Amino acid sequence: MAKRPGPVSWLMKRLHGPVYASRLAELVRRITPHLRENDRVLDVGCGFGALGRAILDSPPCPKGVDIRGLERVKRGGEAIEVDAYDGVTIPHPDRSFDVVMLADVLHHESDPHRLLAECARVSRRLLIVKDHKVEGPLAQQRISFMDRAANAPYGVPCLYRYNTPAQWDQWRQRHSLEPQEVMQSMRLYPFPYSWFFTPKLQYMGVFRVPFRTPGGDATIGAWPSSSGSGKASSTSTGSAPSNTPATAG
Repeated sequence: MAKRPGPVSWLMKRLHGPVYASRLAELVRRITPHLRENDRVLDVGCGFGALGRAILDSPPCPKGVDIRGLERVKRGGEAIEVDAYDGVTIPHPDRSFDVVMLADVLHHESDPHRLLAECARVSRRLLIVKDHKVEGPLAQQRISFMDRAANAPYGVPCLYRYNTPAQWDQWRQRHSLEPQEVMQSMRLYPFPYSWFFTPKLQYMGVFRVPFRTPGGDATIGAWPSSSGSGKASSTSTGSAPSNTPATAG
């Protein structure tokens, strides 16, 4: 007989439920403009694959995009194809995906730098990181509450470790990631949730990964040249890229 959720888990699930659709829609709006026709995309820590499916089903999604998921344990009933992995090495060759996504995953990882390095290894163009950011009064406490509300009902452990803006920049430099777009504020949640879980608690970076030689070595500071990538990068405080059609951690 299935165990019934306790009152705390039930309350947390009810609190998080109303904001999930809003979060998902905003992430789709932010991510889709960075995809190209026939891109192969890997969603690391995808859960049931809701984000990948939402991107594929969105009208602005370029033709031919393929999204696969990656999880330590396949849950069954996923919305996209999902591969299981050992939590250490991503089971795909170097540069086998055009884009790799990490949506609210790194703050759950005991070794986030290992995971970042693995994600950069299997990407040949972009690494998209969505996570939280400690900024503003009681930011640590507010993020921790939000994190627990989103994950406790599903038994996902929370480490309650989140980066400041300076730490995110240090991580980017450590992995030789070049910013294409960095968002220091994202309005993921509707009112009244957005009053407490303010946009400045959210962070998203779209990074060009370092070019890797056939032997797998990274060339620090060098990125593959490709049409449309350029060298210019943009930093946003919440506004969408110019080519984004108008449309949670």
